Amino acid sequence: MAPVGWAAGLSVLSAAAYAAAAVAQERLAGHRHRGWSRWAAALLLTGAGVALHVLALNFGTVAVVQALGTLTLLFALPIQVVRYHRRVSAAAWRDAALTVAGLALILSLSTQPDGPALLTGRSVRVLSSITTGVVLLCALAAWRAGARIRAVLLAVASGVAFGIASVLSKAVLAAITSGRPGRESIMAGAMVVAFAAAGYLFGQLSYRGAGLAAPLATVSVTNPLVAAVAGVVVFGEGVRFGTGGLVAAAVAVLVMGAGVVGLARRSETRTREPAAAAR
Repeated sequence: MAPVGWAAGLSVLSAAAYAAAAVAQERLAGHRHRGWSRWAAALLLTGAGVALHVLALNFGTVAVVQALGTLTLLFALPIQVVRYHRRVSAAAWRDAALTVAGLALILSLSTQPDGPALLTGRSVRVLSSITTGVVLLCALAAWRAGARIRAVLLAVASGVAFGIASVLSKAVLAAITSGRPGRESIMAGAMVVAFAAAGYLFGQLSYRGAGLAAPLATVSVTNPLVAAVAGVVVFGEGVRFGTGGLVAAAVAVLVMGAGVVGLARRSETRTREPAAAAR
């Protein structure tokens, strides 16, 4: 199988694991976070999603792997049928079709860089400093903002942190597989842990008092967009067909973004309805 095939397959499996982990976390919350088996299921599924995502980065570009990560929202459709015994609406199918169409176009346009995705120590420091600055700026701006704007700003911080964590993860993998690990790899690995933790923290905080749709959609769009831009800048990843390819990629991002936002809104509706029924 070609590397892009492995990247796509592993990314889809990662998205499925994350979706299953979300279901496990929902059940855990419904039981007031009690039960070792529920905790174990949620942690194992999340760990599987992370491991598959990292493996996918070893085979494909950051743009492709991160874009395919948005399929987690797409897996919400069969979860809706099984978990809530509800039919999938025509609007949800439309959003799913938009998401898949955007992803397919991105996959068809993506090209692998010529060499391994290695970073120098200076590149790691510069990238980490810029990311830290953006994340802190979003967090500080969110401090005095209203509930909805605060949620979006914190979700942006989360998406940026997660996106750059994936970029640095790819650099660490490239250094290991090419037999050239060094101090810059250790530094990059440490920043991966820091940014992943920050992304998780800000992602959790973004859901306070603002519902699910806005933060979820913001993270789902910001994460792959930031990672794709960083991949182009630091690794030389690109698209086919020159300027025409860039325009088509921009259209694909807009189409995928529209689908992701729609799916996030459907997720919020599905979350609220069972809660209302429980009352």
